[in-house]
Amino acid sequence: MILQLKLLALSLIWWSSINVEYAVAATRNPRLINTGCSQVNASNPGSFFANVNDSILEMREEISNDNKHFGTAYKARGEVLTYAMFQCRNYVSKNDCLACFNTASTQIRNCSKANGARVIYNDCFLRYESERFYQQTNEIGGGVTCGNKSSNATGFRAVGQQALVDLQTATPKIKGFYAATKTQVEGGSAIYAIAQCVETASPQKCLDCMQVGYNNLQSCLPSTDGTAYDAGCFMRYSTTPFFADNQTIDIRPYLKEGGSSKKWAIIGGVVGGVVLLLLLFAWRLFTKPKRVPKADILGATELKGPVNFKYKDLKAATKNFSADNKLGEGGFGAVYKGTLKNGKVVAVKKLVLGKSNKMKDDFESEVKLISNVHHRNLVRLLGCCSIDQERILVYEYMANSSLDKFLFGDKKGSLNWKQRYDIILGTARGLAYLHEEFHVSIIHRDIKTGNILLDDDLQPKIADFGLARLLPKDRSHLSTKFAGTLGYTAPEYAMQGQLSEKADTYSYGIVVLEIISGQKSTDVKISDEGREYLLQRAWKLYERGMQLDLVDKRIELNEYDAEEVKKIIEIALLCTQASAATRPTMSELVVLLKSKGLVEDLRPTTPVYVETNMMNRESISTGSPSNATISISVLSAR
Repeated sequence: MILQLKLLALSLIWWSSINVEYAVAATRNPRLINTGCSQVNASNPGSFFANVNDSILEMREEISNDNKHFGTAYKARGEVLTYAMFQCRNYVSKNDCLACFNTASTQIRNCSKANGARVIYNDCFLRYESERFYQQTNEIGGGVTCGNKSSNATGFRAVGQQALVDLQTATPKIKGFYAATKTQVEGGSAIYAIAQCVETASPQKCLDCMQVGYNNLQSCLPSTDGTAYDAGCFMRYSTTPFFADNQTIDIRPYLKEGGSSKKWAIIGGVVGGVVLLLLLFAWRLFTKPKRVPKADILGATELKGPVNFKYKDLKAATKNFSADNKLGEGGFGAVYKGTLKNGKVVAVKKLVLGKSNKMKDDFESEVKLISNVHHRNLVRLLGCCSIDQERILVYEYMANSSLDKFLFGDKKGSLNWKQRYDIILGTARGLAYLHEEFHVSIIHRDIKTGNILLDDDLQPKIADFGLARLLPKDRSHLSTKFAGTLGYTAPEYAMQGQLSEKADTYSYGIVVLEIISGQKSTDVKISDEGREYLLQRAWKLYERGMQLDLVDKRIELNEYDAEEVKKIIEIALLCTQASAATRPTMSELVVLLKSKGLVEDLRPTTPVYVETNMMNRESISTGSPSNATISISVLSAR
């Protein structure tokens, strides 16, 4: 412990001094826009911040020696990993980029204990994390700042909106994801505007971020200055020049869709595609491709396996899996609170998976896959234990338990609107990562409030993801052909066993309605029109323009913006549409949630809910067979 503290102290001293040596003559003064520190401290600060120091030195050299405006760094000391990234706006000089970087590396030092930090300036940004983040664009902490001076020029708002729309469209198509324009305004003034995404993002991720930035900047107009920022993109406009006229980029070619100028490119593309297909056909004809098993699709060399715990240690940690230590029981088995020898508190889940000759191999490969899923909104799998027929998973412990306790249990009514919104957004982020950002798409199958845990800061962490992959073939569906919890399960999955990411989207929409209303999806309310489930009630209120009647009465009126709540209810209804194809993806939902305006171009269609004749609906879940009779009820159309 003393050695670690010394290492930390040395790291901080070194970190605080590395900027002095690299002072440069700058022509611009960086303006701080946003800072953020992780609320989790580095587990091994000495090694972690030594990695950070090395990363900063490496990236500074890339600016100084190679005149780079973007770069990443990855460092490892033993099992301690550090990822870092910097980016300067393309219009700044090397000296100004270096000066901004030095300022940012000093500012970020204020997050000295955190395992992640981010600082954003008008001319650059710097970020480091203990987990890989290079493709992230939309994250918690993004926002907008608007100037306090408005333009009186005729048509200024319309010209500004068009300039931002063009940037939003063109930037993801430009190599390097950067664009700068100057647009004349009536009266002689002009709007200078730029847009930029991190170069490690995909074009779609860049576009998603641009859309959020555009929606946020619209709220600034007709202000003469506005800046939108996020984890992986930046947009700014101003009537005051902040780059030279000769630094603009002609984005008109990226705004066109087709045209005669592209005719030969299209023809060449078709011919080249035919030749490529013929070559591929010939290659496949004479070679036998090696098939990669789905369970190990990442390849064993790319996966770091989980910690293997000894059964006797877990037995001692949970006091022989005593009833006093039992936290709960779900479809996959019971969960116990355990205290390891080193004092670390964990959650120990004893799985009930049945017997299979392939179980041991399947368990090890699938758990290896799950243990490599790292995201701030997903519960971390720490390790496992496999002995005889026992299969045990060890997770990080969440003292605040699950979301259902805060909505329907002994902590009912304790969540304010800000906390509920953060849970809605964080859960969407976690699912988007599982569906689209991890190497293998993981469908949860059982999204519900009981599977959303809350950390010390009431931030959501999705539990039990990937566990459905561990079920033997004969247990992967119930007799009713679905594996989930009625009240949350998408009808196409419950009735026909049709499984896709959109089944999770449906369940997420139900959870959002529960968070807003404080009502269980399976609770029935008696009205003049008969018995109503939550989804029925939400839809009817939406049809009548009375969405706010759905809001939990325990939330104070002054806590929330009425239009924002209406928008989120509408988003939830988009998730529960009858056709899976019409439901948004989770990444699209993140963009919608972060946008300031209403969902004007998206109108939900009639939702569908699943009903059962069983008295105790919540007992029908993934792990136990069911003889329930399921029927589909279609709500009235608008």
